[in-house]
Amino acid sequence: MSRLKRSLVWFRRDLRDFDHAALHYAMQHSSAVFCVFVFDREILDPLLEKGLKADRRVEFIFDSVQELDAALRARGGGLMMLHGIATDEIPRLADALQVDAVLVNRDYEPAAVARDAAVAAALQAQGKRLQSFKDQVIFEQSEVLTQAGGTYGVFTPYKNAWLKKLLPEAAIAAADIPALGAFLSDPPAATLAAPPGAPAPLSLETLGFERTNLRQLGIATGMSGGAALIEDFIPRLARYDHARDYPSVKGPSYLSVHLRFGTVPVRALVRLALDAMRSGAGGDGARVWLGELIWRDFYFMILHHFPHVVQHAFRPEYERVEWESGPEADQDFAAWCEGRTGYPLVDAAMLQLNQTGYMHNRLRMVSASFLVKDLGIDWRRGERVFAERLNDYDLAANNGGWQWSASTGCDAQPWFRIFNPVTQSQRFDAEGKFIRKYLPVLARLSSRDIHAPWLATAESLGQAGVRLGENYPRPLVAHDLARKKTLERYGVVKKGAGAEDRPMQDD
Repeated sequence: MSRLKRSLVWFRRDLRDFDHAALHYAMQHSSAVFCVFVFDREILDPLLEKGLKADRRVEFIFDSVQELDAALRARGGGLMMLHGIATDEIPRLADALQVDAVLVNRDYEPAAVARDAAVAAALQAQGKRLQSFKDQVIFEQSEVLTQAGGTYGVFTPYKNAWLKKLLPEAAIAAADIPALGAFLSDPPAATLAAPPGAPAPLSLETLGFERTNLRQLGIATGMSGGAALIEDFIPRLARYDHARDYPSVKGPSYLSVHLRFGTVPVRALVRLALDAMRSGAGGDGARVWLGELIWRDFYFMILHHFPHVVQHAFRPEYERVEWESGPEADQDFAAWCEGRTGYPLVDAAMLQLNQTGYMHNRLRMVSASFLVKDLGIDWRRGERVFAERLNDYDLAANNGGWQWSASTGCDAQPWFRIFNPVTQSQRFDAEGKFIRKYLPVLARLSSRDIHAPWLATAESLGQAGVRLGENYPRPLVAHDLARKKTLERYGVVKKGAGAEDRPMQDD
């Protein structure tokens, strides 16, 4: 990049002032660096139109932006905060500040790609440019390809190629990993420019939103919140491979929302995993956790090369599957959304999502499988619910996860593998601790009966105060019958799927 007199760093899903690609390069190549965040009405207005004034993600972003502003001000600069249409606001601000370039970290979602193309065109008309950098992934787009130059559609070969590219010649034993890059710190001589004029007062209320239960839930925002979670996770990392599967156990890192909004850099998390593997202190947990970070890159890559997955099955033959529709299907869908299916683990999972904006990863698979393979409802309907309610919603990962569960995606679970919601409950919440937390009406049931209350004796139900069909619903469907119907439903893709020689699995 040539030397710039003035540059503008446009923050989006990278709300931190350290190890930040666009900010680092701006500080390296500019005399003065301005910083901006746009509360984009293209994103916010549709939420308000749906009546979603209390959105935890908007609150998370707002509080994280305030912390970012304070950090930039401590360095002599500050963050301009605008409320408007980003495609209008950024070219207008670039013209007013007379910057040479606007610097951003790349965003890979289709709407963001279109937005950035529009901004780039407007800037070009002014004689300026939009310069983008890789920041939210380790390897992007076409950086990890097959030996023939093709795109991977199966995760394990992709992961092996990803690791080989990152760690050539067993570089895991070395102190430095060239492919990962250096920590992106800014030179002391770099100058952050203070925002011109008095800042327009912004609050959640002026944006049209209101506070949620985010703080009551203890969800820490911003760079400080991400750093605290990392410190909390390090002593638990070695147990991650086992503990992550149990929703009543503190097993996950809980960093997904911070990765989503960039309050922590993915490079730091990969380094953490590699350092733990190199020292031997990470056990199998560090290796498995690194694999989860690689899945994240994988789904971004899939979204880039196969944008049709946003609306359609990755594998076209699965478009032939006929989903349940009509009033009864709509009633079942509403019951699933509200945690009224009669299957306690599924209901507790949906209530966790509705009350907190978070859902344990094991339960994402179980609840998605139930919607698609027990109720026979189109995976896209469930995907949209998660998109509206998850704090950490990310198009690539959410779409990939749903298509995995529905067996329509790349490297998805086989269509004949169907999660048994009772077996999953018995295996991963054996004592019913998670179920009791979100379904107190079942709290007095025994650890045997809580997984399938309809199988409990009348005496056991009476002693626990459970009245099926009154204070807790009966099951919407019988799993065994639903499973048979699902196998018939997926029969349209059976030919050529290699299923004839495989057992019909019920997990």
